[in-house]
Amino acid sequence: MEKRAKAETYIGFCLRARKIALGTGAVDCLKRGVCLIIVCSTASQNAFKLAQKFARRHSCPLMVCRCGLENAVHRPGCKIAAVTDVQLSKAIISAADENYQLYAEA
Repeated sequence: MEKRAKAETYIGFCLRARKIALGTGAVDCLKRGVCLIIVCSTASQNAFKLAQKFARRHSCPLMVCRCGLENAVHRPGCKIAAVTDVQLSKAIISAADENYQLYAEA
């Protein structure tokens, strides 16, 4: 069995605790309480720009998932997710590695 990334484990905790919104529609509906936006590296340019917009709107960090976000959240076709728990978002950010990287605008 392959070793799961630590960040992926924390995303699993978010799913269990229902502290994550999956997909652009669900993320767009959130008015407050968003602590972290995660976007898949395979997302289209428009989806990536949308993720940047969500991160700016909620003034929270944007993380790029290089190992397939749909695998981490067990939802085929999912390209954007929003974590709504402060502690879990901090844990995901601290577990950043080559598969989960914080995005910094140039």
